[in-house]
This record gives sequence, C-alpha cells and structure tokens, in this order.
Amino acid sequence: MSFIDQVRALLSRRGTSVTELGELTGIARPNLSATLAGKHDARSTTLDALAAGLDAQWVLVPKEHLAVVRQVLAGKGTGPDREAPSAADMFLMRRIDKGRP
Repeated sequence: MSFIDQVRALLSRRGTSVTELGELTGIARPNLSATLAGKHDARSTTLDALAAGLDAQWVLVPKEHLAVVRQVLAGKGTGPDREAPSAADMFLMRRIDKGRP
C-alpha cells in the first residue's frame, strides 16, 4: 500500500475530509486533491504536513521488517503479556498461599 493510499485510508478512518485536511495543513485543496489522486509527486514537507494533519507519523521500514510491522499495525503482533503476573508476583503469591509473610 503506497503512502498516499495510507493517507486516504487514514482520512476515511478519522472521518476527515480533504477540505478539513487542507485547512489543517495549509495546503490548498486543489493541490491536496492532486497529491491524493497521485497526479504529482509530493515533497517530503508535504508528506510531513499530511502526517501531522492526521495525527500520524510516516516512517521508512526496511523490507526485511515489513511483515512484522504490518502484523503489529494489524494488532496481531507479538510482545510481552502485560497482564501476566511477573515472576516476583508469582513468588510472593506462592509464599502468601503457604502462610508465609
């Protein structure tokens, strides 16, 4: 998915119109529409403004890490279970269960 496709998708998810994004970024609506239609290449300052206007960040991801990043963005990433008790918590619970302070 291209960056511009991601911007259009985020516009939709955020319920933001092109006009509103133009007002937020200071980009004239015709120029913004042309950028979102892929009619011209956007400068990095435009990409920065689009991301900021959508309360987002654009980053480069090395291809070898792209699959993992996509999983994380889809909410399917792996990571520590923050709800699981730590080893120290389990040790203390075991001591309490045995009646030890």
